[in-house]
Amino acid sequence: MVPVQTGPRATTTLWRPTGPGELDLVRALDWRAWPPRLPEQPIFYPVLNEDYAIRIARDWNVKHDGAGFVTRFEVDTDFLARYPVQRAGGRTILELWVPAEELDEFNSHIVGEIEPVHEFH
Repeated sequence: MVPVQTGPRATTTLWRPTGPGELDLVRALDWRAWPPRLPEQPIFYPVLNEDYAIRIARDWNVKHDGAGFVTRFEVDTDFLARYPVQRAGGRTILELWVPAEELDEFNSHIVGEIEPVHEFH
């Protein structure tokens, strides 16, 4: 994670590959929060690498949802320290594992808006 100083506090850029349904829910939340997880989704997985997010959106979301999107957002760096970086494969396949019950608190530490940056069909 690479902290970025944005105003009075440092933030870290995260990415989230997502399908159209989840993106609609983020839009409904005014681009400020992630929706609650479904019962079969006990963990929220933001990723630390844009290329990894692109691969998931392009190769998995398109196949399963007909479209894939990559979002970018900033989170308070000090808050993120509670989530160890998880290596989910190769050296650049890095993610954070946020338990579903902590997502509201995680959302409260998002700085600015969640921004769609890539779209695949």
